[in-house]
Amino acid sequence: MALSPSTATLTTGAAISPVIPLIIRRLDSSQSIPSLAPVDQPDRLLSHSSTSNHEKPRITRRAISSLLLFPFLIPSPAAAAGASLSLEVDLERYTDQSEGFTLLKPASWRKVEKAGATALFEEEGKGINNIGIVVSPVRLSSLRDFGTPEFVADKLIQAERRKESTKDANVLGVAERWCQNGFPVYEIEYRVDSSRGGMKRIFSAAFVASNKLYLLNIAHSDPPDNPLDSQTRKILERVLHSFDVVV
Repeated sequence: MALSPSTATLTTGAAISPVIPLIIRRLDSSQSIPSLAPVDQPDRLLSHSSTSNHEKPRITRRAISSLLLFPFLIPSPAAAAGASLSLEVDLERYTDQSEGFTLLKPASWRKVEKAGATALFEEEGKGINNIGIVVSPVRLSSLRDFGTPEFVADKLIQAERRKESTKDANVLGVAERWCQNGFPVYEIEYRVDSSRGGMKRIFSAAFVASNKLYLLNIAHSDPPDNPLDSQTRKILERVLHSFDVVV
């Protein structure tokens, strides 16, 4: 992914190990948006359009790493046939006032219930193509307290590769932008080849606000014989860049 250098910090280090699903299950301890700078595939650029009294549960670094993997997003092999989205696809805004986040989504993608997901949307008949959001309480005040975008990307990739179903995973881009309330948002793009769902392109975004960790994963089929096309990519990037807090 490629984020254009605006208010975001671009990271293009080719040294990042090729793997990236945000990891969070076990932690220890509107402005213009850039496009993700490709880590090892310069021809792939991500463009953008704009931009109590009770103690909170503690999520550690190790837990955060696990969370970022979104296990509930893994479809069955039968759902792996993905078609491209048309540029004319209607995007509608989805806002969860109680959890405090908002984003754009294809109007035709239906909301489904799944354990572990705060919200999950799937393309009709193609469950491999989906958008998932997880919101979890944390003690962090900013995602930077957890680490840099590169650090998060590396942890995500390591976690992805540890999964039995993963054949290969590679990071394509890492970038940082800002929420409407000024908190940093990490965006990561990677490709994964899995025995459960085949080859997929994943666009991830994560930020911390009001002691909550917000995670977004956009998954789309990306097989060699029918790779992700530029039009579909633009649509998915618009969804990625629209993920924000409710202000």
